[in-house]
Amino acid sequence: MQSSTIGKYRWTICALLFFATTINYLDRQVLSLLKPSLEVEFGWKDSDYANIAATFQFIYAIALLFAGRVIDKLGTKRGYTWAIVLWSVGAIVHAVSIPIGGAIGKILSVIGITGVGASVAGFMFSRAVLAVGEAGNFPAAIKATAEYFPKKERSFATGIFNSGANVGAVLAPVSVPWIAAAWGWGAAFIIIGGIGFVWLIFWWLMYERPEKQKRLSAEEYAYINSDSDNEQAAADEAAPPAKVSWTKLLAYRQTWAFTFGKFMTDGVWWFFLFWLPAYLKDQHGMTPLSMSMPLAILYTITGVGSVTGGWFPMYFIKKGYTPYDGRMRAMLVIALIPLVVLLAQPFGDANYWIPVVLIGIGTAAHQAWSANIFTTVSDMFPKKAIGSVVGIGGFAGGMGGVLMTKLGGALFDHYKAVDHIKTGYTIMFTICALAYLVAWIVMKTLVPKYRPISDL
Repeated sequence: MQSSTIGKYRWTICALLFFATTINYLDRQVLSLLKPSLEVEFGWKDSDYANIAATFQFIYAIALLFAGRVIDKLGTKRGYTWAIVLWSVGAIVHAVSIPIGGAIGKILSVIGITGVGASVAGFMFSRAVLAVGEAGNFPAAIKATAEYFPKKERSFATGIFNSGANVGAVLAPVSVPWIAAAWGWGAAFIIIGGIGFVWLIFWWLMYERPEKQKRLSAEEYAYINSDSDNEQAAADEAAPPAKVSWTKLLAYRQTWAFTFGKFMTDGVWWFFLFWLPAYLKDQHGMTPLSMSMPLAILYTITGVGSVTGGWFPMYFIKKGYTPYDGRMRAMLVIALIPLVVLLAQPFGDANYWIPVVLIGIGTAAHQAWSANIFTTVSDMFPKKAIGSVVGIGGFAGGMGGVLMTKLGGALFDHYKAVDHIKTGYTIMFTICALAYLVAWIVMKTLVPKYRPISDL
């Protein structure tokens, strides 16, 4: 009854964020799904693929530092537009990676650098362009969520739009291998990459800041700001965008808690996203087409975690806890769930569906964790600093991803050489299982109780 009285337009904005995140992960996952065939065509080692994947993660991490500040400066509408244009172009450019790599190789040879294969160089360049654009997605989406939702609804809204990552991960394995089989791997990058330009039409037609949004009722606008400090909210809207220095933000424990949590756990998601197709090939002998259904099922399980994880803190908030304290209690429970991944290797020899389901539960926990850790930023920081703090944490998460990817590539090359690849994946799965509990303990130590920032 209340929902129909106050209006629901904020959920339309949430839907736009959901579809943008879906497209983001569709574009991101094309390469990992084509890795089993591309490594045969171009003679890649696992360390070559790790270098290509790590390039994306490293550039993504660097770009996140600036993406948040750019979003804060340009505003959500224009900032999101530039982000999706860049990443869509980057996705399409993969289709011409070989000639680009050849040109890069010639340039490098002029300055005395040799031995870089055209395919590796070209895909590294393409991933770098993709990374610059994709870095804008989460800072923009989190900022839009803070603009359109009261604090008590933000983790749920974040969980919904963040589930787009899982939908993208489900759609990719059931579409990319078929497109590649029918029209070639280049067509897969072009077709999937072009979807972002369709989304832009709806974004420009439907999004405005809440105070300028004609489709938003006065009742819904009041509801959006109902649990924020009214004077601070008014000041944020009236004042021009202020630049908050990284130095000042890094002086707060709240920034470090978010940053460490991202560093420890983002790499787990990157690892599964980029290496699961390789795992299914290496240990279970699957082809890109035969792994489509297992991956689709795995990421369907993951999507459940994103939405329910965003809802879970409400259980504690309704019992009287602050949004932050309720979130941290929920995150402790969530941090225990990935421990089931420790069972994937011991029981995986019986049937490949056992690790698929167990890893799916672990990645579901990651998405539940992700929905909540993002929302801790909007719980504690004013709107003008959200993009920058998300960018700092995203940088740390990206660097954690680089370390995980490089470690995985080195381990897999080594254990393939000694004909025991299972050991390499066992080591990586163990790291993935324990990362969330370590992250939660450190975050809780840094910020034991709810302490919002009021002096920025």
